[in-house]
Amino acid sequence: MGEAAKIDPVKRELIKNALVSICDTMLVMIVRTARSTNIKNTMDFSAAMCDADGQLVAQGLAVPAHLGAIMPALKGCLDYFGDDIRDGDILTSNDPYAGCSHLNDIFMFKPVFMDGVRIAVQCLILHHTDLGGRVPGGNAADSSEIFQEGLRIPPSKIYEGGKPNTTLLRILEHNTRIPQRMMGDIHAQVAALNTAEKELKKLALATQVTTLQQYMAELIDYTERLTRAKIAALPDGTVEFTDWNDDDGAGSGPVKFHVKLTKKGDEFIADFTGTAPQGGGALHMNYAFTASCTYAALRCVIDPDIPNNAGFYKPITVIAPERTFVNVQYPAALGARGQGGFRVRSSVLGALAKLLPDRGAACAGGSEFAIVFAGYEGEQRKPFLHLEFHNNSGQGGGPDRDGQDGGPYCIGNLANVPVELIEAENPILVEEYAFIPNSGGPGKYRGALGIVRQYRVLAGEATVQLRSDRHLHGCWGIFGGKPGALARSVLNPGTAGEQELPSKFVRTMRRGDVFRGEMAASGGYGDPYTRDPAAVLEDVRQEKLSIKHAREEYGVCIDAATGTVDMKATDQRRAGKLTPGVSSSTPDITRELP
Repeated sequence: MGEAAKIDPVKRELIKNALVSICDTMLVMIVRTARSTNIKNTMDFSAAMCDADGQLVAQGLAVPAHLGAIMPALKGCLDYFGDDIRDGDILTSNDPYAGCSHLNDIFMFKPVFMDGVRIAVQCLILHHTDLGGRVPGGNAADSSEIFQEGLRIPPSKIYEGGKPNTTLLRILEHNTRIPQRMMGDIHAQVAALNTAEKELKKLALATQVTTLQQYMAELIDYTERLTRAKIAALPDGTVEFTDWNDDDGAGSGPVKFHVKLTKKGDEFIADFTGTAPQGGGALHMNYAFTASCTYAALRCVIDPDIPNNAGFYKPITVIAPERTFVNVQYPAALGARGQGGFRVRSSVLGALAKLLPDRGAACAGGSEFAIVFAGYEGEQRKPFLHLEFHNNSGQGGGPDRDGQDGGPYCIGNLANVPVELIEAENPILVEEYAFIPNSGGPGKYRGALGIVRQYRVLAGEATVQLRSDRHLHGCWGIFGGKPGALARSVLNPGTAGEQELPSKFVRTMRRGDVFRGEMAASGGYGDPYTRDPAAVLEDVRQEKLSIKHAREEYGVCIDAATGTVDMKATDQRRAGKLTPGVSSSTPDITRELP
């Protein structure tokens, strides 16, 4: 009998679930013990498990963009230490030029040994709020070198033989503006890894080490087989798509993102040749993060029940030429690399919408907003630092439904930060947190609405840093659907000093200053004049659309007095025409500039 015949599929499923549960246990521990809002509330972290050779075998329920980030970062540590890895060691790094993604993401890896033999590696990524650098929070878009962005940790041992590396811990503590929170998060990360090690050893004893290792290898092979089968069921073809960043973060732009997506047999090739050259700011990425965001986007058209491990990546090839925006070279800054990742995502999803028009959705909106308020409060000069990412701002309209307002998307899986928590921990007043009416891209199926956050500074002054986009290039619609509303940034709205701000900036704001951030809305799917009038009326009732917007964009006439659709007037307005300037015959998703 062959080796495959020895595999019990029921046992394989049980072991898979046990490994994923261990990863999820780490995540729960982090939520319960971490100190920073971005970790314990936004949940900007991921947990995973690799085999002894560094191949991903399980991942917890966390951030999809971390799908492909674990293995390159672990490889950087394993390559550096080689045979010098012992029981009780915990390896760490945040160096993008050693496989990590950006400095705020500190990776930790705990090798697990049984009888002196390494059987697995427990893995945790946490986005730490601040590691020093020229701008609080480390996400400034205009940094030009990685040296400006904060503390860079090469592959190191934060614990060695079970004992803490007090020198490294002290360096971490003294290179952050918020040492108590930073060190609380570090210790939470270590504690979660230690707990996962104990749980894995219990599993290894219950199943026997050799059996567990056999099933780890089989899980990777099984996932590859499933992934290839699902890809093979999709139509072959080659499609290209172009999308744009407003700028490079340092004043130049727009920035072109181009992908040629080829599906042949049971494999995908995503080729980013034609993407803009490496720029001057910090929005671009290393190869590992580009690949990771590509995997996450392709995951949208592949069965969600397929496990997340190294087998999923094997049928996917990512080509990202060196010295381009999607594969920068040392010593480029990468602190705001998430922005580039969003555009990789939208480019790949645009290509998929061309390849699979019956499954594609319009562009998701708004999930590109990151803001920091930082400074010192009162006579005691107490530091405050509020970091906030909005990664769940809504989805584009799809083939059979509207985009979910405020819903998640395929790269981020982050939670919003409650207003009450922001105000309790920082000298900030959140004056508005709401959906923006009339903003969702019109279509047969409407795009999700944009979101607004409006903040008032209560401290004497604060450094405010914003990383956003879509001020110039909206979230595209398809099959005649229209783009969503553009993003806006406004200082002191409604006052004599009102000022339009760019999508990316670092500036000082004073007590009483108000910042209003309007996030881009999602694109629509299909011609708006074919939308069900009852759905338009329901949007008006929920104040998502105005009566005027319903008439002008959807051709639906609503009687304000009765709150009902005037079908005769609607039929007359819609008669014999589609929405001006659009066609429902092909997906109108080419993103070339005028």
